[in-house]
Amino acid sequence: MEPDKNIDRNTVLMNSPIGGVYFIGIGGIGMSALARYFLSRGSKVSGYDKTATALTKELEAAGAKIHYEDNVDLIPKDVSLVVYTPAIPAGHKEWQYYRENGYKVVKRSDVLEIITKSSFNICIAGTHGKTTITTMTGHLLRDSGYGCNAFLGGISVNYGTNFWSHERDVCVVEADEYDRSFLKLSPDVAVITAMDADHLDIYGTAEAMEEAFIDFSKRLKPGGLLVHRLGLERSSELVAERKLTYAAQDEKADVHARNLQMVNGSYLFDVYIKGEVISAVKLNMGGMHNVENALAAIAVASSLGIEKDKIRDAVASFRGVRRRFEYVLLNERIALIDDYAHHPEELRALISSAKALFPDRHCTVVFQPHLFSRTRDLADGFAESLDLADEVILLPIYPARELPVAGVTSEMILQRMKGERKGVMEKDAMLKWMELNFSAKQGAKEVIIMAGAGDIDTLVQPVKLILEQ
Repeated sequence: MEPDKNIDRNTVLMNSPIGGVYFIGIGGIGMSALARYFLSRGSKVSGYDKTATALTKELEAAGAKIHYEDNVDLIPKDVSLVVYTPAIPAGHKEWQYYRENGYKVVKRSDVLEIITKSSFNICIAGTHGKTTITTMTGHLLRDSGYGCNAFLGGISVNYGTNFWSHERDVCVVEADEYDRSFLKLSPDVAVITAMDADHLDIYGTAEAMEEAFIDFSKRLKPGGLLVHRLGLERSSELVAERKLTYAAQDEKADVHARNLQMVNGSYLFDVYIKGEVISAVKLNMGGMHNVENALAAIAVASSLGIEKDKIRDAVASFRGVRRRFEYVLLNERIALIDDYAHHPEELRALISSAKALFPDRHCTVVFQPHLFSRTRDLADGFAESLDLADEVILLPIYPARELPVAGVTSEMILQRMKGERKGVMEKDAMLKWMELNFSAKQGAKEVIIMAGAGDIDTLVQPVKLILEQ
């Protein structure tokens, strides 16, 4: 399948808006990718976020002007476009000012819709795995020389960014189901990884969420290709003129792995794509779920006609996504893994994979639940997945966009867990526990997992220092 080389996306969106673009929530992973897009086109970019982060500092270094106080006196008044994240509260003063004073105010998903309206689009959706598959796919196209524009939901370790541009009018886009954003995209190739219940504050029921994924498949352009994981609930209702299924080692899938070996934290396997074979593929990142993610990305690259040798070399050079089974420390005694997992099924895959890779090591998980609503709705699933670990420390719930919900705390998960070695701790207490616990276990083999989508990542380096000592 070849994209149309004659369409110039430069004509789709305004070339460098006169007054520039203002982002409310500029530090979000999706928002920052769009900010980088406008910076790459020479636009003036400014924005607000609650706190300074590594992402906002990088944007400031690239030329964006950012402040960290919701203050109308600090915002530019001459902007042509205001982009906001649906995660901001309704009472946000800057958002209200722009809306009430006649500015063009749009969601992030609206901008992505405009950018990709006339491009050849590879859109990766699903409740888990989409960031890794999007980043892998973007890397395969970039490393092989095929070329693409990439809008990622994570930071590529290879390139240190969540956005890059290319003259070829092909876009690799992470298709986010939150707020039904992905229903504004028009894929030529769509990937669906999973449709498990999540974002029930938006959808209400698991069935309504599944309907949204079915509607996403209907967004495929005529002749489009759908790549989806084998065994998805209601997969027969997904709509596409062409379909490919994938699964890690299920030979009923159109795309699957055979002859899989684990070698020093990496995987070696052969990829079968409808009878075609790409042999001796090496994936240098942990997690059996990442073997499956790689299969989806390889299926997309193969559908574009990229040669087998280039696909094999690109997979071998893929260094992962920050906070997706990321080895922060790895030696013969200790493995410290940082991961964004914030759904029970993601935790199950993460913990199972770590224990399979390091079967002789004691497995400790430090988990920060994300959102009161998700904790309330999925507490049983979280407890069941966390019980796979030998020891669990739960941090308080990270609220993100939500206000507290009466009776919903991390103890809700703790009470449902069957394991005995478990507890809830504040951040400082966890660090002290880590120091005391591991200084008393000199010589023991350990795998420590730091998981969650909140601000647990700020604790990873302090934990690393403790473990190194």
